[in-house]
This record gives sequence, structure tokens and C-alpha cells, in this order.
Amino acid sequence: MPVFKKAKRLSPARTLVLGFLIIIAVGTLLLCLPAASKSGKFTPIFDCLFTATSATCVTGLIIYDTWAYWSIFGQVVIALLIQVGGLGFVTIITFFNVAMGKKLGFKTLKIASEDLSESSFKNGRKIFIRIVKYSLIFELIGAIVMSFALFPKYGGYGIFMAAFMSIAAFCNAGFDLAGMEGEFSSLISFQDNPAVLITIAMLIILGGLGFIVWENFLTIRESRKISLHTKVVLVMTAALVAAGTLFYLVSEWNNPKTLGKMDFGEKLLNAFFSSVTTRTAGFDSIGMNNMSEFSQMGTILLMFTGAAPGSTGGGIKITTLMVVIVTVVSYIRNKNDVELFRHKISKLVIYRTVVTMALSFAAVGICFSALYFSMPKDAGAGGGAVQCLFDAVSAFSTAGLTAGATAQAGFVGKCLLIATMFLGRVGPVSVIMSLVMNTQDRKNIVVPEGEILIG
Repeated sequence: MPVFKKAKRLSPARTLVLGFLIIIAVGTLLLCLPAASKSGKFTPIFDCLFTATSATCVTGLIIYDTWAYWSIFGQVVIALLIQVGGLGFVTIITFFNVAMGKKLGFKTLKIASEDLSESSFKNGRKIFIRIVKYSLIFELIGAIVMSFALFPKYGGYGIFMAAFMSIAAFCNAGFDLAGMEGEFSSLISFQDNPAVLITIAMLIILGGLGFIVWENFLTIRESRKISLHTKVVLVMTAALVAAGTLFYLVSEWNNPKTLGKMDFGEKLLNAFFSSVTTRTAGFDSIGMNNMSEFSQMGTILLMFTGAAPGSTGGGIKITTLMVVIVTVVSYIRNKNDVELFRHKISKLVIYRTVVTMALSFAAVGICFSALYFSMPKDAGAGGGAVQCLFDAVSAFSTAGLTAGATAQAGFVGKCLLIATMFLGRVGPVSVIMSLVMNTQDRKNIVVPEGEILIG
């Protein structure tokens, strides 16, 4: 009983962190079972921990090819972990509680809001019901569309493939079942299939917009306005997709290992798909390890940026990048206030932006350093500095793309990748808040103002 009483007193941030740890632990145990592998043997627990963390944190970095190694049972477990990790475990619990007519407490709504990066949880019950309902509708539509493309070639398993990849795409997790066309090949075998690539890209975008944007559109008749958050997300999403598409077209146009041998239509399709998926989803249709290092560096920037807050994606979030940009512009223009779309950005938002950026750079820096210096001496091309930075950012942003470093990493490197994936999914601010002591009693203490020189 004392344990349960202590659990009830946990802060929302600590409850969120603990909840994800429990889900990862359960997923690890299920994947260890002989029934989860095609060989019918137990899988090493560390490999299961890596896979369960990657699935729950909707990343997509893998040790084993999902189709080649895991049985149907194992693949279903991975799909469920992706679904729970993508929507947020509290959101799903909230949905079932409401569906069964149970009342939700203040703390439950607060935890769910923490998971969705939503500061306000007014009408929380309705919001969480809509999140699950529309998520399942989008995933079902995506599965049906892809089934038409996959069933003729793969039969009944093609329908399962479509459902699995629809869940993974909407939740921005780069897991796929295309291993029968070549292990660890991701979607390269579908690079000439618009039905599959465009459907997956649309699901990624829908999942990456965030549930807060959905809620704004669903209640537009009542509010009669588009919120500042929604405007920023839509503008930044469109700008990054367009810029990324142009970047890949220019940088990989003549590369025979990626876009070079394609006609213009296929080049445009795969450049667009790469622009969408690199920011947080992790599907790969052209082979990231075959890109030039210049293209890989550009991909690192896209991955680090990520998707929108309250979405199934990761990264520092596109709103964070926008606040950084307008803050710099405001400073250059010598303005006292930071303004965006005729709205003043509060100091609290700017503080949170600075903290998010600082913690994110620190997390990536630590992961990159540990990954690079722990690389085995016989590591191949995937063990270079750019490749290690690529995979470190991929883990933090829960993108799931790899330039080869994950496959070359040793035990220490993989441990750091696990920790970085978890930090990226839960959020560095939430993790830090779950570790620090409550300083509520000091917040009203007034101290003298001081000045220091910057730059």
C-alpha cells in the first residue's frame, strides 16, 4: 500500500517517465519469448530492450530486420508498442476509461496533457477521445489504400504489411516489413511505387502536425479562428517539406546510388518522400548511407528540427525553431518584444525554447561523443564522425534513419542510443523535471538584477 500511495504522489512528469519505462519493460519481456522470433528461440534481452525502446519511442532504429527476424507475434507486439508510444499511453488509458463510463481525475488529465505538450486540458475527455478515434480512422484509410498496392504482390500478408506500415507511418516510426525484398532495405524496393510512398508520406504529415492542430480544426466552427500555434505548425511544415524536397533534388540529382538513375517524376517523388520522412519518421526510399556527406549533414538538420509539439514525431519541434528565428530577427531589429503573426511571444515560451535547445544539444553531443569513441576498431564506413552524429541525432529526434553507425556500434554505444531514444520521445524538459526536486517554495524570492556581457 505505501508503494501505491507514493505512486499517487508522483508529479505528472515523473508519472509520464515511469509509464514509458514500464511499457518498454513489458515490450522487452514479450519480445524475449520464443514465440516472438521466427527461429522459435529466446532473443537476447538487450536486443529486445533496444527494439522495444525504439518501437515505444517511435524511432525505428533496429538491430534485426523486422520481417526477417520477428514472427507474426513479434511483429504484432512491435506494432502495439508503436501505437501506444505514438499516441501516448495516458491518452489510450484515458480513451478506454471514458469509453467504459469512468470519470477522469484532474491528475490523469494533467499527465495526458504533459505527454501531448499541451498546457491546457480544457475539455480534456473529448480531446483524448477524438485523438484516438481520428488516429485509428487515418490509420485504417492508409492501410486500405496500401492494401490495394501490396495485396497483388504479397497476398494476405500484404494486408498485414499495409496495416503495420500504416500504424508505423502515422506514429512516425520507421519500422517496415519490406525485408523480403532485402534485409534492412526499408522502402527502397518501393521507390517507384507512388501509392505506397505518397500514402505513407501523408500519414507521416498528419501524425506530425500534432493533436493540438487537429483539435483546432475540429472546433473551428466554435472558435471561428485558427490559433497562433496552428498557423506556425502549418507554415513551418509546408516550408520545411518544400525546402527539403528542393535540397534533395539539388544535392542528390546526379548521385547514381540515390536519385541519379531515376527519371524526373521518380526523382521528385523520392525527394519529396525523403523530405517528409527525414524530419521524424525514418522510412528510407533512396538509401541514406549512400548519400553524400553534404546531404547527410542536411538530413541531420531536418531530423533535429523534427515535427510539431503534441504530435507523434520528435526533434526539438518546428515551433521551437520558429521561436528561435523570430527571436533573432526581433533582436536584429532592436525590438523589445518578440512578435509572431501579430502576437507577442511570452518570456516563458522563450525561456522554454532556450532550455529545450540547450538540453537537446547536450543530449546529442553526449550521445555522439560516446558513440564515436566507443566504436570498435574494426568499424567500417558507418563508424565515421558524420555517421555517428547522424545516428545520434536520429535517435534523439526519434527519426530512426541510420547512416550505418547503429549497426557498427558496440554495447556502450547501443546503451547510449537507447537512453537518447527515450529522452527524445519523453522530452528532455519532462525528464529533467522528473529528476529535480520541487522548488515551488523559492519561486517568489526576489533577487537583485545583474548584467553580464554576451557575445
